[in-house]
Amino acid sequence: MAHKKAAGATSNQKGDVRGKHRGIKRYSGESVIPGTILVRQLGTVIRPGLNVGMGRDFTIFAKIEGKVKYKNLTKSKKEVSVEV
Repeated sequence: MAHKKAAGATSNQKGDVRGKHRGIKRYSGESVIPGTILVRQLGTVIRPGLNVGMGRDFTIFAKIEGKVKYKNLTKSKKEVSVEV
């Protein structure tokens, strides 16, 4: 009696997922215009400061034209702001 097993889902398909491209997009001292994305992150590791907004997915963006400035709050928390 010839048998052929039914084809099932393979268990190693999880490696085909692309990266989310998170991280700092504009560094301290760089010039930005309104709407420029400064940081893409999971959670509020870097917090929004002056002249900066935060989206639903914790993306931080510039609200005005100016230069980016980062400031350490604690060992693990930072704040980003845009100065005129």
